[in-house]
Amino acid sequence: MPAILSCRPWLLAAAVAATFALGACSGFSERTRGALSAITPYKVEVVQGNFVSKQQVEALKPGMSRQQVREILGTPLLTDVFHTNRWDYVFTIRRQGVDPQERRLTVFFNGELLDRFEGDTMPSEEEFVATLDTRKKSGKVPQLEASEEELKKFAPKADEKKADAGAPATSLPPLPAAYPPLETAR
Repeated sequence: MPAILSCRPWLLAAAVAATFALGACSGFSERTRGALSAITPYKVEVVQGNFVSKQQVEALKPGMSRQQVREILGTPLLTDVFHTNRWDYVFTIRRQGVDPQERRLTVFFNGELLDRFEGDTMPSEEEFVATLDTRKKSGKVPQLEASEEELKKFAPKADEKKADAGAPATSLPPLPAAYPPLETAR
């Protein structure tokens, strides 16, 4: 036995444990690999820029002032010092389980007035929200009707009916014909 193993028995135990651990790795089945691949780390949702809807783009009209465009679309993500007559609206979103989205809209001005705009086809707000919904939809609709047998479970018992029949009905006093004024006359 080598001298190094005789003086350090824990080293031998660690070597044996490492051998067994490496041998166990080859024993993973497809089911185990599938379960491990389903466990993913949390990825941060990244949203950048302004979401511009189809309705906002439809509200743009040539001849609008820069302030009117800013009120409709918001502050542009990119303004270039060298191209002062151009505003870029870029929207990107990256979420776990959803394909990344990127949309662009470029607005061009002639002086202080809107000249034209071009870019991607924008979704309506409803369409955009629908793309964000990652919940799994189950096709199973719950039954909303009760059968006669189920309704009988909630029927009052005979003893309760007799007790209710013997009790006098309480009546509320009648409402006044007119209410007093909220403010006094001066």
